[in-house]
Amino acid sequence: MAEKTLHLRRGGTSVVLELGDHELPCVVHWGPDLGEVGQADLRGLLHASRPPYVDSQLTAPPRVSLLPMHSAGWLGRPGLLGSRDGRDWSVAFDSVRHEVVDGADSAQVARLVSVGTDPAGGLEVRTELELHPSGLLRVRAAVRNVGDPDYAVQLVQPALPVPADAAELLDMAGRWGRERTPQRRPFDQGTWLREAWGGRPGLDSATFLAAGEHGFGFRSGRVWGVHLAWSGNQVVAAERTSTGWRVLGGGELLLPGEMLLATGEEYVSPWLTASWGEGLDELSARYHRFLRARPEHPGRPRPVLLNVWEAVYFDHDLPRLLDLADRAAALGVERFVLDDGWFLGRRDDTRGLGDWVVDPAVWPDGLGPLVDRVHGLGMEFGLWFEPEMVNLDSELARSHPDWVLGTAHGPGPASRHQHVLDLTRADSYGHILEAISTLVARYGIGYLKWDHNRPLVDAGSGAGREPAVHAQTLAVYRMMAELKSRHPGLEIESCASGGGRIDLGVMALADRVWVSDCIDAHERHRLVRWTGLTLPPELMGTHVGSGADHTTGRMLGLDFRAGTAVWGHMGIEWDLARASDSDLEALRAWVAFHKSVRGLLHTGDVVRADLPDPALQLDGVVAADRSDALFRLSALDHDLTWPLGRVRLPGLDPDRAYRVTAAAPGDLPARRSGAPPWAAEGVVLPGRVLAEVGVQAPSLRPDELVLLRVTAV
Repeated sequence: MAEKTLHLRRGGTSVVLELGDHELPCVVHWGPDLGEVGQADLRGLLHASRPPYVDSQLTAPPRVSLLPMHSAGWLGRPGLLGSRDGRDWSVAFDSVRHEVVDGADSAQVARLVSVGTDPAGGLEVRTELELHPSGLLRVRAAVRNVGDPDYAVQLVQPALPVPADAAELLDMAGRWGRERTPQRRPFDQGTWLREAWGGRPGLDSATFLAAGEHGFGFRSGRVWGVHLAWSGNQVVAAERTSTGWRVLGGGELLLPGEMLLATGEEYVSPWLTASWGEGLDELSARYHRFLRARPEHPGRPRPVLLNVWEAVYFDHDLPRLLDLADRAAALGVERFVLDDGWFLGRRDDTRGLGDWVVDPAVWPDGLGPLVDRVHGLGMEFGLWFEPEMVNLDSELARSHPDWVLGTAHGPGPASRHQHVLDLTRADSYGHILEAISTLVARYGIGYLKWDHNRPLVDAGSGAGREPAVHAQTLAVYRMMAELKSRHPGLEIESCASGGGRIDLGVMALADRVWVSDCIDAHERHRLVRWTGLTLPPELMGTHVGSGADHTTGRMLGLDFRAGTAVWGHMGIEWDLARASDSDLEALRAWVAFHKSVRGLLHTGDVVRADLPDPALQLDGVVAADRSDALFRLSALDHDLTWPLGRVRLPGLDPDRAYRVTAAAPGDLPARRSGAPPWAAEGVVLPGRVLAEVGVQAPSLRPDELVLLRVTAV
């Protein structure tokens, strides 16, 4: 057949594909925009990029499709695995048809849908590739059973090739309270797998898998990466073959028998999202632009909130909470969130989950008195739920033991004294939906903190206890969507023991994530920086805690805590009744400062400097028109150099002049004795000079920061 090519261009990204009559699309190029390239040149590119014949096509396949197939000669990790009781496990296509939607309007999504038919195997396989105006790429695949009997899907894992420049891998590691810890390794021959089997991406989630040039950073080094938009069991993988192929892929992990397709049924994989960049900042910016372009993206200013968890824990007392509400409103707080402990029998974490009824023993008049005070003070009211979970010591579990996910061995091990409620059942799903919806309507609740504290192990449903992680994940999506449909304006925070569920699957329905249960400002510098690879600041909850951190015990100054918390969707997690008058006054000033800059922080381009000294961290947000910027320079350890040297400010317009000033309230190092001369009144310099030469840093002790406002003049 004649070679056929397709060139898609959006947002500074080009994707060139080879379209065959018997094979799913093969990526020839994914990366920098190639400009206007004619068909003759594209055919020349195909010819020029074919590897030489070695000893057989099986040794060196000339192309790798979006769904790599063993039947096409791919000897690596297959993109599709399944069978009919051991039959029809090899998939090959008699024909593949391609449909392209690529209008001239670059503001629209360019889309390629390809359908391969395998009559001998009784299968139809579809791939979908989308290139968005942001330059973000999305790929997914579907398998339809058109034969008989049932077809069991084991794995559907789309993959994208990257060039040989991709010599180093980056992903994340973590645990509770220490999520998003970056780790690097060479992109050696073999396969690097990151799997999540707990029914959520997990606290140790890879989050993002990137491959780039040696030593790539935020501002330099070409890099490619993938993220799976899915909240259940999953895998992301990087594979380098002996024949030189390097691919990044990902998909859902399915339990045995979990995806059994009857005739006419199909399975659709989650979206594998992908981006590239000259440095991680450019790669990250495509995700931020993609998310901000969605119609469901939060559009109004993000309300500063107070969450009462670290103030009262389970000790719910109306006068104390009313006092907290008064104090919060006086600080400029705009949303008051009542956390765990308000429902039936919930005096500690051993009981009550699933009984979503206001406890009359603690709240004899219901939540009305507190809600009325909160609303009267001009604040929104938010409430904590854990809809997917249940304590065995609850009225719900005693009345409906069959509503608990489990196996023939029982409900499995408890975690935090809790198990998982089976939302795949219509009765349990309807019960929880109505309980939450009733409370939202009754009290005018505007915000749900949606928690998820037990991984899904032994998650079987029904009389046969069939695996149910996939169906449970879809049920959670469906419930979130239904609640938001019933209650327009309702916002949801995704929390899962902290940052265990921050994927782009749940973010299609959630309005922010709880980055971590650890709000230690020192740790939060790492957490927010690396969570921000995919999520822009307005989607990340960042709170000011009390002096002694709840999880680490670290004592940190208020200016450092508050200066860290402004860098996202700001909140407070502190018993304000125990705060001194001076602390409250300082906190009020920081809240006002955040409100003055959140329009910039929540719309601008995030930039991060690659500083030679690991003791320092510089993050910034630059307005889209480059007229305004805010930078945060932080000392996270002792520095070998004293005083500190110059810091360069990236992302500015090189041909505009800017005034640089110390921006924030508090006792900041830029205002102290010994501060650099420019800090007192500011300095005006061209953007090119600020990026290439920089300004002298103020002297910072460990766990101190300075905020710099950079405004075009």
